[in-house]
Amino acid sequence: MDISPTRIASQAGRPGVFLAARRSRGPARHAFSLIEVMIVIAIILAISGLVALTLFGRRDQAEADLARVEFDQLRRALNLFRLDYNRYPTDEEGIAVLWNKEQLDPEADQNAWKEYLGDPMTNDRWGNPWGYRQQSEETEDATKFDLWSFGPDGEEGTDDDIVSWRTAGDEEGGDLPLPPTGG
Repeated sequence: MDISPTRIASQAGRPGVFLAARRSRGPARHAFSLIEVMIVIAIILAISGLVALTLFGRRDQAEADLARVEFDQLRRALNLFRLDYNRYPTDEEGIAVLWNKEQLDPEADQNAWKEYLGDPMTNDRWGNPWGYRQQSEETEDATKFDLWSFGPDGEEGTDDDIVSWRTAGDEEGGDLPLPPTGG
């Protein structure tokens, strides 16, 4: 087929002549090259990695926030126990007495007990047992209790610990004053 400019001009009135000339200039492009596909995949992976990194960082922070909420629930339940019994749970009773009446000292008034926590909270968010002492060894105030979680790493003395003695003011720990004793 002759596609010279003279031939195209002479057959300008005939349909399909320009299409034939256009097709003959080079192969039509119908697909992406392997390099283009690889670039798109690399961009998608990079964006996914950034999103995952952000979400996992938020998840860790959310777990720590939930642990602090649970810590506050335990602290409040301990204070309610204190109001009913004029003392905090003994070390032998532990925090289990807040949801299990069988843990209560047999000499204590069984009728004063109520369920201070609906669900047992034996462990923190990371599966480690909550620590509890009736009388604080971490503060000078003998009217305060110690309550702690060693955080996600489970190691004592690290920055991720949640403890009653390291917070400002009387917001944590045994914060109810002891009433005057009889007599």
